[in-house]
Amino acid sequence: MKKLALMTAAAAVAIAAPSVASAQEATSEAYVGLSAGLHDLGADDVAEDFGIEVDDSAVIFGVVGGVDFPMGSTTFAGVEGNFHLGTGAVDSEYGASARFGFRSEGGAKYYVRGGYQWVDIDVEELLDMDLGGLEDDVDDTGGDYLVGIGADFPVGQGAFRVNVDTISFDTLRGTAGFVFNF
Repeated sequence: MKKLALMTAAAAVAIAAPSVASAQEATSEAYVGLSAGLHDLGADDVAEDFGIEVDDSAVIFGVVGGVDFPMGSTTFAGVEGNFHLGTGAVDSEYGASARFGFRSEGGAKYYVRGGYQWVDIDVEELLDMDLGGLEDDVDDTGGDYLVGIGADFPVGQGAFRVNVDTISFDTLRGTAGFVFNF
């Protein structure tokens, strides 16, 4: 009797496993990936008012990760985190955002997003001068709300992505990358 119960349970698991797996896929789509881009801090306009010349853009590169949840047959909502290292005026930046969008018939995702982003500025690079350690006494990390738009285009088991964001409508950040779905 125990043998029959075990065989029945094993058969039930074997039959149900694909259904559970597909239900889980429909429940959420997790991803991690690499990202690179250009972040223009928008400080040059303010600096020009004071007669100061600054180099306020930076190439950034880093990682992203998140999860999307289907909200209907074509809509989804999700959350995403990011961390980037920078060259030039940006030492590093990190943040989190919520995404809301739709999936096209071909599988591409188009979305808007909003969240919060912190940016650690390299003051010496921004001003293009050696401050002799004075910058160590200044808090050069700031944060504010982030809004943006983006798209993920399916490629194999992942997606090529592009995003355009702004932090409090003062900066402009464009990124591209590849995310791996799992």
